[in-house]
Amino acid sequence: MTEQQEASEDAVMTRIGQAVILLHAGDREEARNRLGAIWSEIGEDGDPLHRCTLAHYMADAQDDPADELAWDLRALTAAEGLEDGQGPAMLAFYPSLHLSLAADYAKLRRPEAARIHLARARAATGALPDDGYGNGVRAAIARLERRLAVEPGGGPRPFPEQSP
Repeated sequence: MTEQQEASEDAVMTRIGQAVILLHAGDREEARNRLGAIWSEIGEDGDPLHRCTLAHYMADAQDDPADELAWDLRALTAAEGLEDGQGPAMLAFYPSLHLSLAADYAKLRRPEAARIHLARARAATGALPDDGYGNGVRAAIARLERRLAVEPGGGPRPFPEQSP
């Protein structure tokens, strides 16, 4: 890869990061607009790392849970398209990707789909670092597990990996 290509790719990640700052500051609409513009530039066939990162955060900028799910599915699809050389960094992202999907399905009142992705998130936690990010993802998985463990009228249910 040439130096100019690397600088260009860094610029894309910088722009994504700037939009994420807006998102975290509460300006969801502007973040959504900026992420949408970047998505238009990189497209469905763009760099998988860019697509994964952008889609993961674009999901958080959505008001409609169905739109959030669609973006999180795009993020997972992009992650699955990454080459092995990008593996270690991406492996640590899978728990968060699956956690996001589990939360999306829970919002859409699809608890079985939520449990499947929650089990995948839990199974992937071995790749998480032992730091604030990793601990935060593990805690969020545990919170959603507790929330889904008992459903109104359904009583406790095992998660898919615990089924006989």
